[in-house]
Amino acid sequence: MDREIEAVQRMQDYIKEHLTEDITLKELSEVALYSPWYSYRIFVKHTNMTVSKYIRSLRLSQAAVKLRDEGLSVTKVSMDLGFGCVDGFQRAFKDEFDINPKSYSINPIPIPLFIPYGVKYRERKEKKEIMESKNVFISLVEKTERKILCKRGLKADEYFSYCEEVGCDIWGTLKSIDKEPLCLYLTKQYIKEGTSSYIQGAEVPVNYSGVISQGFELMTLPKTTYLMFQGEPFKEEDFEEAITSLKRAIEKYNPSTLGYAFDDNEPRIQLEPIGERGYIELVPVRRK
Repeated sequence: MDREIEAVQRMQDYIKEHLTEDITLKELSEVALYSPWYSYRIFVKHTNMTVSKYIRSLRLSQAAVKLRDEGLSVTKVSMDLGFGCVDGFQRAFKDEFDINPKSYSINPIPIPLFIPYGVKYRERKEKKEIMESKNVFISLVEKTERKILCKRGLKADEYFSYCEEVGCDIWGTLKSIDKEPLCLYLTKQYIKEGTSSYIQGAEVPVNYSGVISQGFELMTLPKTTYLMFQGEPFKEEDFEEAITSLKRAIEKYNPSTLGYAFDDNEPRIQLEPIGERGYIELVPVRRK
């Protein structure tokens, strides 16, 4: 791996581990093993953000999640994330998300959370020989009727082409709505003319009456039974291999042993590939 990429990844990891502390460029340069000036330069080069902007955006996004999920006061969240000055935190939050933190804690709306990705995972690697999954865990999942707040692409049929059409920042907005956004492979009945078969969205209740941001829409999915396929944990840099391996296992699986058949009328669901839990995909099924 390129030495610059490795250095920037070490800085990203350090920021994540010490986010609530006062992080200095000197400390980051010691982690990067380069001079402060050069460390700063390559950080901007590979993340397209200054160090201060990166840390600020990450702190504000984590603050938003705490306000949404933990019922903490604005003052408590401000102190926990190392802002110190509550007034400064409130101004920064408003500048970042166009809503003050108190209002957001009372009525969370879709906001563009900053979801940083490690620079060493951004470059698509040369295809390796795909290893078969050692273990695939399968379970039945029942989902009630719900709506999906989503954004369509144009021709995308997988993640990378969708990001090129829509932008990767959409994932942060979706995570502000739901802790576990979804990637969906749509079937014909859900695809609008001139739009993509692959979309990203967040599950919301059937009676959802919240904000629908420009370019987003609500899609209704019926009550559906899924087989959830979960692979073994994997190294983050091997996410493509983990996905391909599990998809091969799904192709080989015969659900009739459980009394089901695959349902080609409903979308398949892909969850975010997270190494520590393994890749997960939900495939719709129906009783035979």
